[in-house]
Amino acid sequence: MEELFRAGGPVMWPLLGLSILSVAAIAERCFFWVGFLLRESEDVNKIVGTARQNLQAAAQIAQGAIDTPIGRFLYAPLALEQPDPELFKLALESAADEELANMLRGEKILESVVALAPLLGLLGTITGLIVSFGSLRIGDVSSNLRSGNLTKGIAEALITTASGLIVAIATLAFHRLFIALHHKQVNIFRKAGNDLELIYRQYWQAGRKE
Repeated sequence: MEELFRAGGPVMWPLLGLSILSVAAIAERCFFWVGFLLRESEDVNKIVGTARQNLQAAAQIAQGAIDTPIGRFLYAPLALEQPDPELFKLALESAADEELANMLRGEKILESVVALAPLLGLLGTITGLIVSFGSLRIGDVSSNLRSGNLTKGIAEALITTASGLIVAIATLAFHRLFIALHHKQVNIFRKAGNDLELIYRQYWQAGRKE
């Protein structure tokens, strides 16, 4: 591995930096999603289910879950003091926008790695080929071909392309996974928000009739 890294030339260093950046971002996002998804379904069922019986009790449960995005999302309207339905809905939408945007944290880093890694790999290959061919003389081509020096130099130059593609492909796989999870959360937030809003409107109408 160390020999391959050295053979790749100086471009391998920025590729190493990109790979470290990618691993750090992926690890942070994996930690976030695993911890969040393990609790989400339970928190939603508790808060929405309790809201059907008692809004104040639901607000207390949501307050206890504010360390998660879904908890903060559902607590935002429940924390208001007897808002009208439109204000309740506005609080839901505002909280949803903020939480869903925060879920995309780190995605720009992954996108940058996916874009830059192949380009750096290609740059390393080009500079490696320039060095390989630049050191040759016309009369030395046949002797270098027989000895394998030229093909060896070309093979070493291609190491950066392979490295860049490996970093980009691995990063892209996790990036697409996180985007898919985010899209799923949009639907979950919409359903939970609609259920809670409907429950509150029923409470509001019942209170006005009294």
